[in-house]
Amino acid sequence: MNTDLATLVRAVDFAATKHTDQRRRNASATPYVNHVIGVTRILVEAGVGDVSVLAAALLHDTIEDTDTTSSEIEHEFGVAIRTIVDEVTDDKSLEKHVRKQAQIDKAPASSTNAKLVKLADKIHNLRSIEGDPPVGWDEKRISDYFDWAEKVTNGCRGVNAHMEAILDDLYSAHRTKRQQ
Repeated sequence: MNTDLATLVRAVDFAATKHTDQRRRNASATPYVNHVIGVTRILVEAGVGDVSVLAAALLHDTIEDTDTTSSEIEHEFGVAIRTIVDEVTDDKSLEKHVRKQAQIDKAPASSTNAKLVKLADKIHNLRSIEGDPPVGWDEKRISDYFDWAEKVTNGCRGVNAHMEAILDDLYSAHRTKRQQ
């Protein structure tokens, strides 16, 4: 049995189960699990093959957005995957503006694996916001998100040129659109 494949399938199943009733806030109300699968796909397309990183991408929002605990992730998937998930998990007990600043502050000191997940997460979020923004988001809120995401991802640079080029293109296209 291929243990890497088994780990990834278990992570997909775990994420799908944990996010079953969750939807993105866009007009389409996209199933939330599509986001974590999309983040994982971005990593694979960027040449990331480390099963710990890919599994962590599938699980990256479970602690933050479900009843999942860090110890549950460790029990199911081991210390390496739990460590990455913990690194990219926001502390929801903090006010939103404090959490957002913490992402900017933590990014440069994060592990390479956490930076990879963070870059892919932001790529997926930015593409989603451009294509099907959350209900009620006006151009200013979208621009504010792009500006904040750029600050976060600037702290993650140096780990994957492919994803960094995608982000550069997304930021550039958004700036051009804003100026029109």
